[in-house]
Amino acid sequence: MKIATIIPAAGVGKRFAASPQQPDAVSPSKSKIELDLAGRPVFLRSVELFLNRPHVQQIILAVHPDTIDQFRLRWGDKLAFHSVQIVPGGRAERWETVMLALQAVDRACTHVAIHDAARPLASANLIDRVFAAAQQHPAVVPGIPVGSTLKQVEPPCEPPADHAHSDPLAAILGPDPATRAQVQRVVRTIDRSNLVEAQTPQVFEVGLLRQAYEQLAAASTAAAAKRDLSEPSPQDLRSVTDDASLVEALGEPVYVVEGETTNLKITRPQDLPLATAILEMRKAQSAAATARKHLFADEDDD
Repeated sequence: MKIATIIPAAGVGKRFAASPQQPDAVSPSKSKIELDLAGRPVFLRSVELFLNRPHVQQIILAVHPDTIDQFRLRWGDKLAFHSVQIVPGGRAERWETVMLALQAVDRACTHVAIHDAARPLASANLIDRVFAAAQQHPAVVPGIPVGSTLKQVEPPCEPPADHAHSDPLAAILGPDPATRAQVQRVVRTIDRSNLVEAQTPQVFEVGLLRQAYEQLAAASTAAAAKRDLSEPSPQDLRSVTDDASLVEALGEPVYVVEGETTNLKITRPQDLPLATAILEMRKAQSAAATARKHLFADEDDD
């Protein structure tokens, strides 16, 4: 295999920015992927997972086109040292970013691995498992069994517009935040048997992935021709959140290998200290293992 690794990093981090715990370091020109994670930016830790790995021939980092110049000023030299290509991604949807990055994939590559820039904790063992399976199957993703109870719900219910005026004190001070909480009615509980939570890196034969994105591009063009371009994308396009779903839409099989619970995606501010704790734990375990190795090596010398 000759693998081109695409790391989509063009997202604006809406869920991260919407949180009241948002760090001051996040700005329109500096996203969550540039936040410090135990001494290095989040995106760089994701990039480093694929440096100097067997089979990886190319690493492509796709960033938001509106901030690519500032990004290159901050990180271009360091990434160039590691032969990482920086390319412009999409402005709105993740699939647009991957589709644009595919244009930069070298013709010599046989496979494409796609890994979230905000998922910096994938272990070497996990990547080995995915790569090994990709030698046998054309589309492979890591996944972990769903452990929580899943509920399908209706759209959020807004409080009545005249709710605040029914309480004289609320009319003066504003409604109690607790009463403004959105609620959603449960429609049904979903059977979680045989359900897995998909992770990255996801690896595909390059021809298969190109075919999947060509079909998506055709669907996008057809949808745009039928609507005012100022309107949002159709739901079927907005709901494309991973690349495996596009391959599934072709009717091609996708295979799952064991993922890792620690392979978390940094989505909200509280994820950052958790990721830091995991890295620190791994560092301590590595140091302890090295110390034991030296200890037993000294005993062998005796």
